[in-house]
Amino acid sequence: MIATVAGETAEFDAAGLTPRQINLEARRLLYTEGVTELTIHNPGAQHSIAVGLLTRCRITINGSLGYFGCGLIDGPEIHITGRVGWSVAENMMSGVVVIDKNAGSLTGAALRGGDLVVRGHAGARTGIDQKGGTIIVGGNVGSMTGFMMQRGRQIICGDAGQGLGDSMYDGQLYVGGKVAALGVDCVEAEMTDADHELIDRKFRIYRMDRPDTFRKFVCGKKLWNYDNLEPTERKLVL
Repeated sequence: MIATVAGETAEFDAAGLTPRQINLEARRLLYTEGVTELTIHNPGAQHSIAVGLLTRCRITINGSLGYFGCGLIDGPEIHITGRVGWSVAENMMSGVVVIDKNAGSLTGAALRGGDLVVRGHAGARTGIDQKGGTIIVGGNVGSMTGFMMQRGRQIICGDAGQGLGDSMYDGQLYVGGKVAALGVDCVEAEMTDADHELIDRKFRIYRMDRPDTFRKFVCGKKLWNYDNLEPTERKLVL
């Protein structure tokens, strides 16, 4: 036991601890001690911190994380005061992750639900294979953002790199800055009142300044060919 516990609130210093020790202590506090508000100091940019947490709670991480932080979570609200590496919040099912600074590539990969907020910039392939939820980036995103996106939405305040929305199947991408180039089957669409309401609501919740205008990008549906049989398949069926 390395934490200081006061009722449903706890905190501990992770300096010198391994990722396994940090995660075990967090799980003990949240699942055994009944803690609902946890603060972790000095995580040291280590990998795979705060993963697989499946309970409603609030976690503040004072510092930066390495790769795969906060992945596979279902319910927690996590605030990271520093930066994060690749694949933060990968496969997040529900909850909230807010990052005060920048995020690496593959931010929100295969995100399924909840809100992922990066107040700074995010790297390439942000929201790759996204299946739901909302990703908000206060700065720029790298190339192939929204690649193979299936559902959900991304709100990008800054610029987007090459290949935005490449091979996306569904969902919405909102960009406040410039787009270097659209990916395959990604097309611009008209902003609706519902789009503006969504963006305004999210920015109020997270107290962020929003650009004056956004452009909306969606799937052009030219790749929606899953119901069409190839000639060789048709012969087998018929």
